[in-house]
Amino acid sequence: MSMPSADQPRRVAAFFDLDKTVIAKSSALAFSRPFFDEGLINRRSVLKSSYAQFLFLVTAADHDQVENLRRHVTDMCRGWDVEQVRTIVNETLDDIVNPLVFAEAADLITDHRARGHDVVLISASGREMVEPIGEMLGVDHVDASDMKVVDGHYTGELEFYCYGANKAAAMATRAEIHGYDLAECYAYSDSITDLPMLSAVGHPVAVNPDRQLRKRAADEGWPVLSFNRPVPLRTRIPTPSSRMAAALALGAGVAAASGLGVHTLLARRHRDRSA
Repeated sequence: MSMPSADQPRRVAAFFDLDKTVIAKSSALAFSRPFFDEGLINRRSVLKSSYAQFLFLVTAADHDQVENLRRHVTDMCRGWDVEQVRTIVNETLDDIVNPLVFAEAADLITDHRARGHDVVLISASGREMVEPIGEMLGVDHVDASDMKVVDGHYTGELEFYCYGANKAAAMATRAEIHGYDLAECYAYSDSITDLPMLSAVGHPVAVNPDRQLRKRAADEGWPVLSFNRPVPLRTRIPTPSSRMAAALALGAGVAAASGLGVHTLLARRHRDRSA
């Protein structure tokens, strides 16, 4: 994979957290109903996911809550067929996620694209859920958690957890690959757990911040935005023409390839540190 040369101009990217920043709920739990309808989970799991979603919405996403959510999701997915999950997500994405997108986030993404900035969606949720959402939003790249797969099924373990300091590491790798100047880049998040992500760029922005992040933003002089109008994305962004749809499909392929490159580099660095 080619890297930008030293004499090329440095580029700018806007990094967006997903849950409660771009969409109004937890992406990891949003698909509980279609998973139930397809027989992947039982009614008890649906109720447990609904309760976890409620806690996610009304409380600050501190480390303990995020860890409990991670454990719930990975336990729930153990043994699932990966291709079945991808099919369910793709078939229900418009009904499940489209109405959850904050209008303010969609407008901000459009504004960054108009300014010539790349847009990167970065989330602790699984890649099988985050990449289709990224395609729906028209972002340039996606970084997300990767669950371990054996014989086409999830093992319940994570190969890469895109959370905390790992988000900042993924951003640094993106900058290395694509030539981003992180000092000129933007980052948007709602949670104090994303402090490494926000601190990695020159233009951090707190969106719907929890109490700890609001205090940190005030101390640092960071902008604070309030997103509270989830509306169907189709009302914010015109339906693409066939030519644009083809370009988006090509872009999705490039994004997937570069996503693999980021994951490979991160995994290599993790092995080097462990050696």
